[in-house]
Amino acid sequence: MKLVIVESPTKAKTITKFLGKDYQIESSFGHVRDLPKSKIGIDIENHFEPHYIIPVKSKKTVTALKKLSAKSDGVILATDEDREGEAIAWHLSQVLGLDEKAERIVFHEITEEALHEALKEPRTIDMSLVDAQQARRILDRLVGYELSPFLWKKIFRGLSAGRVQSVALRLIVEREEEIRKFKPEAYWTLDAILKNGKSNDEFKAFLYKIDGKAIEKPGIKGKEEIDKMVADLKNAEFKIAPVQNKEYRRNPLPPFTTSTMQQEANRRLRFSARQTMMFAQRLYENGLITYMRTDSVNLSSESLTLGRKFIKEEFGEQYLIESPRKFQNKSKLAQEAHEAIRPTNPLVQSLSITVEDEKERKLYDLIWRRFMASQMPQAVFDTVSVEISAGMYVFKSNGISLKFDGFLKVWPQEFEEKSLPDLREGTVLDLVKLEPLEHFTEPPARYNEASLIKTLEAYGIGRPSTYAPIISVIQTRNYVEKNKDRRFQPTETGELVNKVLVENFPEIVDIQFTAKMEEQLDAVAEGKEDWRELLGDFYGPFSKELKEKYESVQKEEALAPQVTDEKCDKCGRPMVIKMGRFGKFLACSGFPECKNTKSIVKPSEKFGPCPKCGEGEIHLKKTKKGRIFYGCSRYPDCDWSSWKKPGTAIEEEEG
Repeated sequence: MKLVIVESPTKAKTITKFLGKDYQIESSFGHVRDLPKSKIGIDIENHFEPHYIIPVKSKKTVTALKKLSAKSDGVILATDEDREGEAIAWHLSQVLGLDEKAERIVFHEITEEALHEALKEPRTIDMSLVDAQQARRILDRLVGYELSPFLWKKIFRGLSAGRVQSVALRLIVEREEEIRKFKPEAYWTLDAILKNGKSNDEFKAFLYKIDGKAIEKPGIKGKEEIDKMVADLKNAEFKIAPVQNKEYRRNPLPPFTTSTMQQEANRRLRFSARQTMMFAQRLYENGLITYMRTDSVNLSSESLTLGRKFIKEEFGEQYLIESPRKFQNKSKLAQEAHEAIRPTNPLVQSLSITVEDEKERKLYDLIWRRFMASQMPQAVFDTVSVEISAGMYVFKSNGISLKFDGFLKVWPQEFEEKSLPDLREGTVLDLVKLEPLEHFTEPPARYNEASLIKTLEAYGIGRPSTYAPIISVIQTRNYVEKNKDRRFQPTETGELVNKVLVENFPEIVDIQFTAKMEEQLDAVAEGKEDWRELLGDFYGPFSKELKEKYESVQKEEALAPQVTDEKCDKCGRPMVIKMGRFGKFLACSGFPECKNTKSIVKPSEKFGPCPKCGEGEIHLKKTKKGRIFYGCSRYPDCDWSSWKKPGTAIEEEEG
């Protein structure tokens, strides 16, 4: 009997269905080795040699796997096909003492056909992929373990820095600074309500050109200017100039990659990146979708054949394109052998699948629709564009109507259908009224999860497997939080950390530098660059600069305690405002003799008396992961808490 080792018990359970009695499928429950938590675990002087340990939680699993591998006829390492999966396979081979006995197989989907094909072509462990994963892990450990103590000394304890997360934080902070500095400016637009005397149908047109020149965005600047235009146009003749009727076609989008799936799940389903990846992982491990960490938009010929069969039988010939549609990979890193995220069996719709969580079903439905839409015809619209001249002024009106839904049949998209009356060139129209409208320019929007992921991907920061952890970490550290519109705002702590990093370690949080580092890691994965040299090139200058900054940088003065009028309810001394990892809080000025502390609660975060003790107030609070709940201000003396907002039946939580 051969022993097959995967990283997940769910994956093991699914694979067991497809392999016969000649195979025993077991799970490693993730990584079986890692760097120690209590120390840096890297011998910097010895070419960055990592000192891996077997964590306590993995020791029992490793012991069991050793016994099974010793009596097996061979060991097959079937972990995921990315760098992380390759590293898990390598660590397993090391702790189990495997040599020629081990085989490595990879597959993009957990189906019977894919498994048997993979078993026909086993390979050895790809050490280039392993080295790329080791390099990333060591880089992040070096930055975290050496830069975090600097933040403790110059700001306060409990802070931490991350190589990629700090760049994401910088993007959010800089966007916030743009919003603060933004000064709205007034501008005007001018609409004309017109009608054709014969039909009496009214329609709206907007001022488009003045004296042959298109109006520059955002619009007309002065009130006096718009008033003069209104006066000029009151007695003008509005005459239809060219009428253009065109057919407009809209193409379907490619099937999902990791980042586009996270973005669309955030927009349409309101899932966080972390939730999306968790549900996708379950769908993959249950054999329902292909591997969910990918940059590729390739599709297998088998999946295209099944997809076309479903389209023809379910929707009819008019929804079947002549030949399968193929998409060009935008990412230079996407491997041709890899696929986009798609259902393993396109014939299976979401209603047919069995899953534990309804949210998994919703994500599967989104993946299925995106795949199916990618192989359906263009949507066709009829458009009409009308120009109306009024002396030196030209107005314009556009109409659009859906002629053939095409891919929109399975992938609905919002568009505003607008019809115009029958208008002929040369017709003189009646002016019903003019509508001058004042507007104000708006600042750039704060990032939400979808737009942040899109920006990180555009800059080349992070990779498919890292977007969700990046976003999760900066929230968990209390560097950013989501507002009521589900958009990111930096906390005071986040802004302070970013200020110190930008001023003293600009290269660490530099977008181009971080993107270049990702490219170098990719070069390691391709076997084109030595991982130890990469680490040496980074660590030498970083270590020297860090040593200098310890001497030259002063502790942040903005953190000096601010005395308040509030008295300590334990010793009567004044309370002071201090800054900590989770933001500002009240502390007794008699510290360390009196260690009393209290949260600073805004009036909008108070919800009346506690229903349990009657003495405290209900305050809005957050868990370490940012989830909102409501609790008594007298905690721990009173332990009343609730997920529900007092006075409502609505559960309120972030994300």
